[in-house]
Amino acid sequence: MTNSRNKHSAAFKAKVALSAIREEGTISELASKYGVHTSQINAWKKAAQDGMAALFEGEKKADRSEAVSKAQVAALHEKVGQLIMERDFFRERSGQ
Repeated sequence: MTNSRNKHSAAFKAKVALSAIREEGTISELASKYGVHTSQINAWKKAAQDGMAALFEGEKKADRSEAVSKAQVAALHEKVGQLIMERDFFRERSGQ
């Protein structure tokens, strides 16, 4: 008799973890309902709760990275303008 490992989709894990967080039943009841071991439900519940903060931090990181990108673009535009002015200056000085 071989034990085969079940591979659950992310949607299934989220559904089970959300049920555990909402306390739609005891962990044992959820385990029998979904056919998953209780320790696995606890692990998914903990991962969901730990990952919850990252959802809201992502917005702040996106804002920061956007601000950094805008600053980099502004610096590059400034450098391009400077190089164009130097090119034009040397072109005039060389008589071309």
